[in-house]
Amino acid sequence: MSRNRPSRIPGTTRPAGVLACAATLALALAACQDPEARAQAQAAAQAQADEAAAGQAAADFDAAYAAENWLLAGAQGDVLLARWPDTAAAARIRPLHADARARADAAREEARLEALWAYNTETVKGGNQLSAAIFSRQGVDSDGSGAKPVRLIFRDHPGWGRSSYLVMQAGDFDCYGACRVSVTVDDAAPKRMAANRPDTDEAIAMFIDDGKALWRMLDGATRLAVEFPVKAGGTRTAEFEVSGLDRSRMPGWD
Repeated sequence: MSRNRPSRIPGTTRPAGVLACAATLALALAACQDPEARAQAQAAAQAQADEAAAGQAAADFDAAYAAENWLLAGAQGDVLLARWPDTAAAARIRPLHADARARADAAREEARLEALWAYNTETVKGGNQLSAAIFSRQGVDSDGSGAKPVRLIFRDHPGWGRSSYLVMQAGDFDCYGACRVSVTVDDAAPKRMAANRPDTDEAIAMFIDDGKALWRMLDGATRLAVEFPVKAGGTRTAEFEVSGLDRSRMPGWD
């Protein structure tokens, strides 16, 4: 009785199945031993992983952008573009990220300008005294002792009424009795305004007589500069970044 024997390829003494397996193993071994093929496989796997991670980061960016949280969207976009710059997700969000960054920068600048102003409510005889105050952008050397900030104050007192004045930390204004100061708003022509230095030692202060007019000049303004005379001789200029003023904090002035 004959037995089934493995088929043979003519001219060989090995079974065909064994030869096929050997060929497959040889090809696999060759691929494993080929550095270029191995690098390509690793690069493809890494690219796939990067796309997946970038896609998740882009989803987080999209959520922050849709919520108009520009600071968060800008930060998330920064991470995505830094870590996965060559992904499809990075290409998609790049223009949106630029917009979010611009809006975030504007929001930071707005917050900085708003924080320059200090508001105070103080209980005094007759009711509450309200004030809005801001320091000059740079210090002013009024007497040779070094540059020191000048403060601009708007005050609403129940007994004394509304007033606007400058306060220095050193030196003195040459404005006892009366003088005129030069007030410039942004790029407009300077305006001469009456001022006076009270004869008091309580503070180094100089009032700008028409406080209401000065207040109105700040509406929509970015920069206010006041040039004033000093006892040390000549004039000095204090410049203020005023656009962050919350006018609602001083009701009745508008």
